Amino acid sequence: MGYSSELRRVLSRSRDRDGPLVCPAVHDPLTARVVDLLDFEAVYLTGYGSSLSVTGYPDAGLVTMPEMVEHARNVQETVSLPLVADADTGYGNATNVVRTVREYVRAGVGGVHIEDQVVPKRCGTVSGKAYVDRAEAVGKIRAAVDVRDERDEDFVVIGRSDVEDTGEAIERVNAYADAGADLVYPSGVDTVEGLERTGERVDAPLMYTNSAVADKPVLDHERLSKLGFDVVVYWDVSMLATVVGTYAAFGRIADGDPSVLDELSDDFDGLPVEDLHEFAGFPEVLDWEERYVGGGSADFSNT
Repeated sequence: MGYSSELRRVLSRSRDRDGPLVCPAVHDPLTARVVDLLDFEAVYLTGYGSSLSVTGYPDAGLVTMPEMVEHARNVQETVSLPLVADADTGYGNATNVVRTVREYVRAGVGGVHIEDQVVPKRCGTVSGKAYVDRAEAVGKIRAAVDVRDERDEDFVVIGRSDVEDTGEAIERVNAYADAGADLVYPSGVDTVEGLERTGERVDAPLMYTNSAVADKPVLDHERLSKLGFDVVVYWDVSMLATVVGTYAAFGRIADGDPSVLDELSDDFDGLPVEDLHEFAGFPEVLDWEERYVGGGSADFSNT
């Protein structure tokens, strides 16, 4: 079973769960490996974190489509879970979307979401966003859906709207669903009242983001499910944990306290892997050497 069919299977079970499908976001293959150790059914690749980790630039439309596709391919290769990738605006107009979705299909990910901002875009959590008109946005989703139907009928297409006016956002995501989107993501709706209206008026699977950075309510899973949301993404946790944890650890070293190494080693013992080498995948490499090269004599656990 490919990752697209697995993602579609996981999404089809959303309404049978006690709560929404919880989809943690990662920003690179390393954080993806961490999530893969836990009990999740799908994983999300954040565009914000991808931009920072791949290029060092903020999420301001500065990362190119080939960079994002290659990054998504590497992350999907790392995990056993189906991946939802942020495809931004599709990197142009509807004709660009055709190639963009073809490339993501070739990369083997489970699906993508495409948003309705103008190019160059802004991060969905900052001010000053501008949007293409509804007809152009629908055309992009139609293009993505046609590629899905031609290249991989299980590939999941998510229509995202960053529009902050709740009424317009509802009209847009309904139009994206009518155009064939499998899931819709009203990212710009940022009040509980707006989410309630959205759940009542959108007849399609819905996605929401719980975030420490975005100026929108953080809702528990039971509440989200009652509001009609089928998927919840935690898009900034891996970035925040990485920045805060790394700063704290190296801050202590900068202050002349190397004991942080012992503490990190003790914390690592709480993971379901023996050590960093096992986490990194060295046992699999040793297996390749034994099977194909006749080697495999290295002991990575004792280097």
